Amino acid sequence: MSARLAVYAGSFDPATLGHLDIIERAAALFENVVVAIGVHPTKHALFSPVERKHLIEEISKHLPNVRVDHFDGLLIQYCQSLGASVIVRGLRITTDFEYELQIAHANADLCPEVDTIFLPTRTKHGFVSASLVREIASHGGDVSRYAPKVVCDALATKFKRG
Repeated sequence: MSARLAVYAGSFDPATLGHLDIIERAAALFENVVVAIGVHPTKHALFSPVERKHLIEEISKHLPNVRVDHFDGLLIQYCQSLGASVIVRGLRITTDFEYELQIAHANADLCPEVDTIFLPTRTKHGFVSASLVREIASHGGDVSRYAPKVVCDALATKFKRG
């Protein structure tokens, strides 16, 4: 396990400015960060894993110690396969904490060598979620305050297609 490698996982459908903030902060804390896009076969994402990977690579290209990947299955097993010792999780609201703490406890039970750290969102991003961004964008609303430009452009293109 490497204390220098952290994994920040999520669905990132789509990536928001809040996600980017956590990526940047994790990149400042750890030598290397993998942004890991979770692929769930039962969830119907707006963007494919390949599209999400491309978008996150674009918004994080200024961070040389960040790479983007996608995985399916258990996050803790993915972390073990990489030799990562830290999972980074962003927290927006108290319900996030309750859910994330439960998952962190389960992960610690399954693999005590991997720790979870929580980074609270910055106040200005506290109410922003990917689902909120999708909803606003689906109705033609301006999401430029909530998502990077490349994501806004991809949303506009996606919703123009129907």
